[in-house]
Amino acid sequence: MLQIENLVYNAWGRQFFNRASANLPNPSKVSLVGRNGVGKSTLFKLIKGELQPDSGEIVIPRAARVATVDQEHPATP
Repeated sequence: MLQIENLVYNAWGRQFFNRASANLPNPSKVSLVGRNGVGKSTLFKLIKGELQPDSGEIVIPRAARVATVDQEHPATP
C-alpha cells in the first residue's frame, strides 16, 4: 500500500501540499488529473524521491512499482 501521511511541500514561493494524506491499497492503478500548475508532477517527483517533502512521510512497499510517463519527450521526425 502506498501511504502518504501529513505531506507538506512548499517550493518556488508557493504551497503545494499542506498535511495531505492518502492510502492506495495494492493493487491500484491511479491517474492524476487536474489543471496545469496544481502539483501533479510535483507529487510524482515526491513519490519517486526526486524531491524531498518539508515534512510528512511517503511510504512505498519494496515490491511496489511506480510507473510514470514523461511530461515532455524529444521531438521525433
